[in-house]
Amino acid sequence: MLSPSAKKTAVASKAAPSRGVGEVRIIGGQWKRTRLPVADRPGLRPTPDRVRETLFNWVGQDLTGWQCLDAFAGTGALGFEAASRGAAQVLMNESDAGLATQLKSIAVKLQAANVKIQRGDGVGVLRQCAPGSMHLLFIDPPFEGDLFAPALAAAAKAVADDGFIYLESPTAWSEEALAPLGLALHRHLKAGAVHAHLLRKI
Repeated sequence: MLSPSAKKTAVASKAAPSRGVGEVRIIGGQWKRTRLPVADRPGLRPTPDRVRETLFNWVGQDLTGWQCLDAFAGTGALGFEAASRGAAQVLMNESDAGLATQLKSIAVKLQAANVKIQRGDGVGVLRQCAPGSMHLLFIDPPFEGDLFAPALAAAAKAVADDGFIYLESPTAWSEEALAPLGLALHRHLKAGAVHAHLLRKI
């Protein structure tokens, strides 16, 4: 017979099963269900499955021919998701040397000819993009930094007239805050502590 404390532990373990900490999965396209490792890095936040599913419901499931940039790639969940769904090219940038190496290993394993991995400054990479050249840009910088405004300003110049910018942040960005950057809010959702935005050019 279980003691009261043992019963409580058993109930807790049933109520909160393991969520597979340490990996995320690609949820659509040719690499659907492929597992991506999540390294132990401070502040590393893979975009949750539900949010990624919603994002690609917003922009469409088929990204054939699209040019994409994941400026703060982290685990690569967003960039590989786009590549899996047929993007012509996905440039994935990551400042952390270990994470960049891990991303390159994953790309080789997947034989992802449409993925290019580089190490560098996310805002700098955004600023180097040719104006109007990108169909989808992912902006998911470290939440504790001050990279949101400069990243969005650079992304606003890089995005095509019919393209999208996806932004993850700890707070919601209003129309009033986005307008000076030349951007408008197209879609928004809140998932836990994360605000997910889909933005377009004004």
